[in-house]
Amino acid sequence: MQKTHSDLLDISISLELGIGQLYSLFHELFEEDEDFWWQLSIEERGHAALLCNEKDTHYHPDTLPENLLSEDIEALKSANANIESLIDSYTKTPPARQEALKKAYELEMSVGEVHYQEFMSRRTCSLSDELFRQLNLGDKDHADRIEAYAAAHGMSL
Repeated sequence: MQKTHSDLLDISISLELGIGQLYSLFHELFEEDEDFWWQLSIEERGHAALLCNEKDTHYHPDTLPENLLSEDIEALKSANANIESLIDSYTKTPPARQEALKKAYELEMSVGEVHYQEFMSRRTCSLSDELFRQLNLGDKDHADRIEAYAAAHGMSL
């Protein structure tokens, strides 16, 4: 299948929204962690909104920040299918609290999220790269935050 920037944006947007939806489910399931999951959910939806903005308002392949998206469209599709499956499964049978944190950590380390975090962490010379980074400054390192949160609550991942 021929991948295009538009396809990659669509799938990446779905990935961010799916993770946000999963975190919203965790927000509903785990009262003791609801603020933590709500914040992560909002941030994931913010990532999706930024990608939508790139696509909808001024998208042109030459203006998309370099290396923002994973080029592995099949891995992104697989990640999206996995998230849909988790949401379906966890809606029917909620996970244990530690399992939810572990699954979230694994998702954040997945191809789409890791690639996004690599973009957010790299040095840049491009003005568009820097603007995009500034918009996301507070949203970095979800995996580290999940790991720290689990450890602070006596759980290992």
